[in-house]
Amino acid sequence: MSIQFGLDTFGDVTRGQDGELLSQAQTIRNVVAQAELAESIGIDFFGVGEHHRPDFAISAPEMVLAAIAARTDSIRLGTAVTVLSSDDPVRVYERFATLDAVSSGRAEIVVGRGSFVESFALFGHDLRDYEALFEEKLELLVELVKEQPVTWSGTMRPALDGADVFPKTENGMPIWVGVGGSPESVMRVARHGVGLMLAIIGGSAGRFAPFVELYHRSVASYGTQAHPIVVHSPGHVGETDDDAWDEAYPGFEAMHETIGRERGWPAYSRARFQNEVGPAGAVYSGSPERVAAKIADTIRTLGVGRFDLKYANGTLSHEAMMRSIELYGTEVIPRVKRLLADD
Repeated sequence: MSIQFGLDTFGDVTRGQDGELLSQAQTIRNVVAQAELAESIGIDFFGVGEHHRPDFAISAPEMVLAAIAARTDSIRLGTAVTVLSSDDPVRVYERFATLDAVSSGRAEIVVGRGSFVESFALFGHDLRDYEALFEEKLELLVELVKEQPVTWSGTMRPALDGADVFPKTENGMPIWVGVGGSPESVMRVARHGVGLMLAIIGGSAGRFAPFVELYHRSVASYGTQAHPIVVHSPGHVGETDDDAWDEAYPGFEAMHETIGRERGWPAYSRARFQNEVGPAGAVYSGSPERVAAKIADTIRTLGVGRFDLKYANGTLSHEAMMRSIELYGTEVIPRVKRLLADD
C-alpha cells in the first residue's frame, strides 16, 4: 500500500521575531505560505482545523483552503476538523463542493464532533444534544455526498424532500471522521462507510490498535466500504533532538497552560513534554531520524494509509514551523519510506 503524508494546523496564533503575538490576520496569511511550502516539497495533504476562540485564527477553514487552492496545483486539501455538530450538512457539502471545483478535485471533507465547544453556543445549539447533533448530521452529510436528490428527516434540523444540492463535483468527494478513540465512534464511522481519522494526541500509537481492529471488523459486519486509516498527531522537527525540543517546548507549554486553565488540568512541565516525545508518548518531535523512526513504527503498528503531522503547536514561530515543514518533507518522509521499504 502506498503511504501518504500530510500536515495539519489549527492556525495557532504565534509569536513574531520580537516575541509579540502576531495578529490573527497575519497568522492566516502565514498558514497559506506554509501550505505553499508543503506542496513544493511533495507533501500529499494539508488540513486546517476549525475553532472559534482567540488562540486559533481559523474559524472559516474552507476560505483558507480556497486561498491555498489558488496558489497550489496538486496537494490535497481538507479540514482537521470541520465541527459538523454545530454546522449545517447542506452548507458543508456546498462549501466543500465549491472548494473541490476551484482546486480541480482536491477537496476532502474531514468532520468531527469538536473537542472545543465554543461553536455550540455561538450558533445556537444545546450541548446536551452533543451526540444526537453529530449522529444526525453525519447521516445526512453521507447522503448528500452521493450527489443524488435526498429525502431525509430527523429531529435536529428541518427535513428534506427530494432536495438536490449544488455544485456537483466532477469525481466525487471523500469523507473522513476524526475520532479520539471511543469504540462507539469507530463503529459509527464503519457503519456509514466513510474514512477513519484517529487523533492520537496522548499515549502510544499501540494503544489504538484495538480501534483499528474494531474498524475492520465493523466494516465487515456492516458490509460497508473500508478506507485507508489516517493518523493525526502533534510534532515538530529540528536539526537535532535538542534543537527541536528547545524550540517546541515553549509553544506546547503555552497551549497546555491556556487550555488547562479552562479545563482544570495540572501545570505542564518539561518532564511531561520529554515523556510525550519518547516512545510511549504521542508527540513526534526531534531530529529527522528520531521522528522518521517513530512515524514508521506507528505505520507498522496500525497499518495506516496516511500520517498527518500536526506541525503547529501553540506559539511556535512561523519561521520555526517553516523549517520543520521543510525537514519533514525533505528528510523525514524519505527516511520513513526507506524504513518501510526495508520491511
